[in-house]
Amino acid sequence: MYQDLGISEKVVQLVEEAEQECKEEFQKLEKNGYYHSLKVLSSFHKNEITESHFNATTGYGYNDLGRDGIEAVFRDVLGAEKALVRSQFISGSHALNVCFFALLRPGDLLLSISGKPYDTLDEVIGIVENASSLRSFGVEYDQIDLIHDDFDYERIEKYLKDHKVKVIEIQRSKGYSTRKSISIEKLEKVISLIKKVDSNVIVMVDNCYCEMVGLKEPTEVGADIMVGSLIKNLGGGIAPNGAYIAGRSDLIDLCAERLTLPGEGADVGPSLGINKQLLQGIFMAPSVVTSALKTAVLTSRVLEKLGYDVEPSYQEERVDIVQNIIFRDPDKLIRFTRGIQQGSPIDSNAIVEAWDMPGYQDQVVMASGSFTQGSSIELSCDGPVREPYIAYMQGALTYDYGKLGLMKAVDTLLFK
Repeated sequence: MYQDLGISEKVVQLVEEAEQECKEEFQKLEKNGYYHSLKVLSSFHKNEITESHFNATTGYGYNDLGRDGIEAVFRDVLGAEKALVRSQFISGSHALNVCFFALLRPGDLLLSISGKPYDTLDEVIGIVENASSLRSFGVEYDQIDLIHDDFDYERIEKYLKDHKVKVIEIQRSKGYSTRKSISIEKLEKVISLIKKVDSNVIVMVDNCYCEMVGLKEPTEVGADIMVGSLIKNLGGGIAPNGAYIAGRSDLIDLCAERLTLPGEGADVGPSLGINKQLLQGIFMAPSVVTSALKTAVLTSRVLEKLGYDVEPSYQEERVDIVQNIIFRDPDKLIRFTRGIQQGSPIDSNAIVEAWDMPGYQDQVVMASGSFTQGSSIELSCDGPVREPYIAYMQGALTYDYGKLGLMKAVDTLLFK
């Protein structure tokens, strides 16, 4: 059967040898997943989720008990005062956009303290000119880069004393940068500093790819509001689309009125028959996130054994589900990405090519042979075709499928 998938015996041996070396790390990840399973089940019981919560609404979506139950579960799982969980969000970037425009007004200052945000926010903020950007509405933007993969605490403190900042944005996952992702411990430390200098600053966290990777979420360590996608961790590979915003009640109300309209906010928005999928998705999320993390650890060890630089290494603490492989060669980046596509269940016969993807400034290669278009909790791999030619691999609905996908990618890298 390996031959049927085009996987050589040499690659099978390499991966299985690496798998044995990862056993101790796998045990840690499984223990973490068990903790989150306890947390989710407890929330289902607390909020008395029943079969009636699966029912759909249409039109305005008034009195959607299922939607309200979902938001209560997310609120508890994320340790927040309130949550907005909607299929009307088309992506995590859309939810971030809604959050920015909900919290900021003309003349306000937005500060990123984790460097430049993800590429799809360039035109939202106005880093790249766009007539609909925050900048076009008079919102100012500035950023403070990380130093040595940590916050520049001294500069942040001085900046807050010298400027009136309305919102501080922190992106935990690395995006298409070469830095490390930001741990919950570093996040808690910098939030404590921010609040000591100016307690009125709104701390907003982009938590995409990070949910359920550690024991705590940003809203449990002082963040005012955070955002994530449902076709990433918390959708469990079952949610067909959507995103969430969670945090302080007053801020969530502002976001709801920006998503829908002032005066109606979270009271409208039909579920359109996906309540069961969203509930089942967050129920499965602890297991799926664990599978994605185990796949990332195995990938790190295998590529390290082949001589490539990887980040994080297989024994490092994980902050998100993303695994970097630094190829320093565009051909190897493309071949590995093609291998992930060929090892996927859907569109395995498609050939990955670099293309001008909307929202990105460089050409991007992207493998996503997934059941849900663009899902990155399913095994996927992408990266901008620019130096140092890094593959950003993430996801796996089950560890076994992740392992097989990795085998196909390594075989394609080495022999095709």
